[in-house]
Amino acid sequence: MWPTMTKAGLGRLRQRHIARLRREDLPPRIAAAIRGHQLQSEILIAWAQLLVGATWAGLYALAPKTAGAASMLEPVPFALGCYLAFSVLRLLLAYRGYAATWFLALSVLVDMALLMGLIWSFHIQYEQPAAFYLKAPTLLYVFIFIALRALRFSAGFVLLAGGAAAVGWLLMLYYALYTSAEPNMGVTRDYISYMTSNMILIGAEFDKIITILLSTAILAIALWRARRLLVQSVVEGQAHHDLERFFAPEIADQIVHAEQRIEAGQGQVRRAAVLFCDIRGFTPLAMGMDPGYLMALLADYQGRMVGVIQDHGGSIDKFLGDGIMATFGAALPTETYAADALRCIAALGAAADQWRAERQRDGDVPLDIGFSVAAGPLVFGAVGDGQRLEFTVIGEPVNLAAKLEKANKTQVVTALTAVETLNLAQAQGYVPQAELEIRPAHPVDGVGEPVDLVVLLP
Repeated sequence: MWPTMTKAGLGRLRQRHIARLRREDLPPRIAAAIRGHQLQSEILIAWAQLLVGATWAGLYALAPKTAGAASMLEPVPFALGCYLAFSVLRLLLAYRGYAATWFLALSVLVDMALLMGLIWSFHIQYEQPAAFYLKAPTLLYVFIFIALRALRFSAGFVLLAGGAAAVGWLLMLYYALYTSAEPNMGVTRDYISYMTSNMILIGAEFDKIITILLSTAILAIALWRARRLLVQSVVEGQAHHDLERFFAPEIADQIVHAEQRIEAGQGQVRRAAVLFCDIRGFTPLAMGMDPGYLMALLADYQGRMVGVIQDHGGSIDKFLGDGIMATFGAALPTETYAADALRCIAALGAAADQWRAERQRDGDVPLDIGFSVAAGPLVFGAVGDGQRLEFTVIGEPVNLAAKLEKANKTQVVTALTAVETLNLAQAQGYVPQAELEIRPAHPVDGVGEPVDLVVLLP
C-alpha cells in the first residue's frame, strides 16, 4: 500500500522544518537545496562586483585630472586593477561552487575598503583638502554593495557590509577632521557654509552613518524574514517532490493545491478505466529468494511497467506486492480513458516480452506477466480514518479488472478485457493492432453473470 499524506500532514512537515531552522538544524537535503540557491546568488553578486569595478575603472579613466595629481604616484589605478582581478577570481570560484564564509567576508571588506580608498583619493586627484571628499556622491555605492549581499539571503553578510561602511566613513571623517587645521577648513554649524566650502558639518556626516546603519538593519530584518520564507518554500518544494514519489503526480498536485482540508469520505464519480498487471506464480517463487534479490527484482519489474503506464496517461493507484493497479481518467479526467488503457496494454505486453527475453538471455528464470482492463463509472476519492488517508477508486470496473486478471490463467492468455470496454475504447478512437479474439459468455470467478471476454494479448 502507498504511504499517505494529507495537506495537514504536509503542513506538519513544513512546521517541523521551520522549527529546525530556528535551531540551525536543517535536514541535509534541505540545507543542500538552500546552498544551491545561495551559490546561484554568489554568481550574481560576483558579476555585479565585476560590473561595478569596470564602471569605476571607466569613470576614472574619463575623469579630468590636475597636472599636480598626474605627476605624482596614483594609487587608484593600482587599486582598481587589483579589485578587477579579485572580482574575476571571485567569479571563477563562484562558478566552481567555492563559497567559503571567510572568503565571502573578505570580499565584503575588499569592496568597502576599495570604495573608501577611491573616495579618499578624490582630494588628491583634485588638489583639495581632505574635507572635499566628504561631499562625494560616490558614497551612494555603499548601498549597492550592501544590497548585493541581500541576494544571498544571509543577514550576516548584510550586517558586515553595513558595519564596515559605517566604520569606514567614521575613519574618513576622522581623517578629514585631523587634517582641517587651516582656516575655512574646520567644523561649522552653518549649512550654507558647509555646502559652499570645504567646511565640515558633523551632523551631516552622522546622518550618513545613521542612514547606512538603519538601512542595513532594516534590510537584515527583511532578509531574516525572507530566509524563513525561502526555507518554507524549499521545504514545500521538497515535500511536493516526495509526494510525487509516493503518489501519482496528478494526486500529489491535488493534495498540495487542495483549497480545503482533504477529509475521508470525499469522492467524485468519474468515468475511467482500471488496469491490473501481475507476475504469474510469483508468490511461491518469491518464498525461496534472497530478500535483497527479491526487492531488486520487484524494482526492475515495477520500473519497466510504471514507465509505460505513465507514458500512456495512466496514474499508479497502488502496488500490491508483485501486482500494479493503475487508473486512466480517474485522477486526471480524460475523454479517451478506455482507448488509452488498451493502447497501454499493447505497450506493456511488448515491455514484458523484452524483459522476459533479457532474463532468459542472462540465465535468469523468465517471468510471465498478466494484464487486464475494465472501464466504466467509478468513485474516485479519499478513504481512511482521518489521520491516515489514501486516494483510491471504488466501483464495478475495479472489481471486474481484478477478476479478469485472475481469469488470464484459466483462459491461458496474457491480457483480457470485456466487450463493453473494447466497444467504448473503439468509440474513443482505439484501433486494434490485429484482429482480437472474442470469447462470448464466459464465466469469471467472482462475477455473477458470464462475461463476453476479449483477448487483448494471447
